[in-house]
Amino acid sequence: MAKNQNQPKKSNSFAFVKSSGMIMLACFILAVLIYKFIFGDASHFEGGLSEGHPKPGDLLGTIYKGGVIVPLIQTLLLTVLALSVERFFAIKTAQGTGKLVKFVEDIKANLSKGDLKAAKEVCDKQQGSVANVVNSALIKYAEVEEDKALSKEQQILAIQKEVEEATSLELPMLSQNLPIIATITTLGTLMGLLGTVIGMIRSFAALAGAGGTDSIALSAGISEALINTAFGILTGALAVISYNYFTSKIDTITYSIDEVGFSIVQTFAATHK
Repeated sequence: MAKNQNQPKKSNSFAFVKSSGMIMLACFILAVLIYKFIFGDASHFEGGLSEGHPKPGDLLGTIYKGGVIVPLIQTLLLTVLALSVERFFAIKTAQGTGKLVKFVEDIKANLSKGDLKAAKEVCDKQQGSVANVVNSALIKYAEVEEDKALSKEQQILAIQKEVEEATSLELPMLSQNLPIIATITTLGTLMGLLGTVIGMIRSFAALAGAGGTDSIALSAGISEALINTAFGILTGALAVISYNYFTSKIDTITYSIDEVGFSIVQTFAATHK
């Protein structure tokens, strides 16, 4: 049986990462390895790791003194970076091969001339989620145009419904994994705060020690507090930037779909009595 020529062409979509849990597990393992074998290398400490005091100006050794909270915050940081890269390629693929602004202008220009074939060719060339939605709407446009049993209002509603259904299939994939990044915006800061509190507890314990102040224990506690604070703020800041950047990109795609969908409906309403 021959394939239906009106079937919408699917875009060569990016292979979206669906198992975010596996990404976090991999990031945790990597974070532990970095913490133990890079930050915790004996060369970063005076007298070796057993002495426990970082060399002056040695940043990696100082980070190691942040304690067990460091690999946990590192896990969140690496997760943000990994999911951000994944979302970048996913949304770039969803936008298509060309600029969305030019794509929308080309579709509107072809619709104003009543050239549906040229509009479909533009969709085939563009690919991506926006092109998929527009192509589906154009196919429905041609179908209702031939169905004389439907009134004009029913034809317009059918086109609008097609745009809404196609959009509902495409857009959820764009927001995948963003809730995790949104959660890390708060969780990263809270983990840093937890590390800060633990570090300060150790510092006060050193101050309260019998027989005088343990300077090494005091410095270790302060290092733990400051390092975790810095890591937590960095992780939260990157997560906020990433989340806002990708949500703005998704909004742009949504606006483009709405604009073209409105143009298709308006063109049909203006050219059909």
